[in-house]
Amino acid sequence: MNKYAFRKFLPLFDRVLVERLMAETKTKGGIMLPDKAQGKVLQATVVAVGPGKGVVQPLSVKVGEKVLLPEYGGTKVVLEDKDYFLFRDGDILGKYVE
Repeated sequence: MNKYAFRKFLPLFDRVLVERLMAETKTKGGIMLPDKAQGKVLQATVVAVGPGKGVVQPLSVKVGEKVLLPEYGGTKVVLEDKDYFLFRDGDILGKYVE
C-alpha cells in the first residue's frame, strides 16, 4: 500500500484534498471510548491543493497545514483503501497556526 496515494490525484480549481485526523479513542484518564461515543473529527491535514480559481485568486491553504472543516459537506475520495475528503477552499472554516 502506498502511503502517498494522494500524489496520484490532483484536485482541480479551488478544491482541497484533506485527510481527517483520527478520533480520540481514549479519555485523558485512560478510559477507552466506544465508536458511538467518539466525536466527529472536524480537524484535517491538507494533503493536496488545486491550482486555484482564475488567475488572481490563490488558495488560502497549503499542503501540510492543519485546518478546521465544517461539520457536514465534502466529497469522500478513496485512494488505495484510505479515505480522503475534497472541500472547496471557501468551505474550509480556518487553519491552525503553530
